[in-house]
Amino acid sequence: MNLSDFNFPFEPTLVAKHPVHPRDHARLLVLNRHQGQIADRQVHDLPDILRSGDLLVVNDTKVIPARLLGKKVPSGGRIELLFVQRIDATHAEVLINGRVGVGQLVEFQGSRQARVVEKQSSRTVIHWLGPGTLQTYLQQHGEMPLPPYFKREPTMQDREDYQTMFAEVEGAVASPTASLHFTPRLLQALENKGIHCGTVTLHVGPGTFQPVKTEVVEEHAMHTEWFEVAEKIVQQIQEVRKRGGRVVAVGTTVARSLESAAKERGEVRVTSGETKLFILPGFQFKVVDALMTNFHFPETTLLMLVSAFAGLEKVRDAYAHAVRERYRFYSYGDAMLIE
Repeated sequence: MNLSDFNFPFEPTLVAKHPVHPRDHARLLVLNRHQGQIADRQVHDLPDILRSGDLLVVNDTKVIPARLLGKKVPSGGRIELLFVQRIDATHAEVLINGRVGVGQLVEFQGSRQARVVEKQSSRTVIHWLGPGTLQTYLQQHGEMPLPPYFKREPTMQDREDYQTMFAEVEGAVASPTASLHFTPRLLQALENKGIHCGTVTLHVGPGTFQPVKTEVVEEHAMHTEWFEVAEKIVQQIQEVRKRGGRVVAVGTTVARSLESAAKERGEVRVTSGETKLFILPGFQFKVVDALMTNFHFPETTLLMLVSAFAGLEKVRDAYAHAVRERYRFYSYGDAMLIE
């Protein structure tokens, strides 16, 4: 397929820089992927839209305050560092916005220092010199790694707004944004209707921001992300299948996790490790029956997954409707439910 197939019309003024409060008052575009019908609802309508016996699956990853601002030593040049993943007690893989080479010393607030020990096109590694641990310093002084398209600095409020109510397993540098719309009140209303909730873990990495640059999309190198599908959710899926309910993936990260753990005939196996699963139109979903997701950038792997689930032309029509109706887009924006 060509990259231009996913270049949907878009209105930049629709990018949401702050979330709706309460979170479950965000708008919800409901798309019937079989008939192409579109309805305009709100997220708090989910108990009336979903069916008793359905299973919502959410991502319980927790976003690290992974953004640090520092300066190069001795030049004093400003530098921005994004923590990607821990390698060992004193080494971490990072992204650096600024020109650095191996050996460069970087100083942060409180006289903490790190040195660049590896610099490649696809990987940068720092040695954290301290004092103290990098993990502790991130929690105390790190900023939430808001997507660059927000075009604003993160605030203390973002520490709450950019974290889902399900966040438990620390490790993500971007939020699984479809789950941002849920509140305890909504979850209770769903439970009262017999719609239960389960979790998987996928640590969203910086690759989620990276655009597809190959004109033939099949040639794109998919980013790797760590995920886990545990015994409890496997059992929950088995039970929902027995009672004729649906598996509703809340977010593309959940869809990738479940389909990465799928056996040939649709059973889900207990799995943990890294996934590079790239879902494009033509992919045969084995586990996911319905998908809730935010509105994504054109020409991204996220939009390609959504198009694989609902059909390219139906998604194109839904996005055109969302633009006309002034839905709010991206991480802090509105949502779409595809049944």
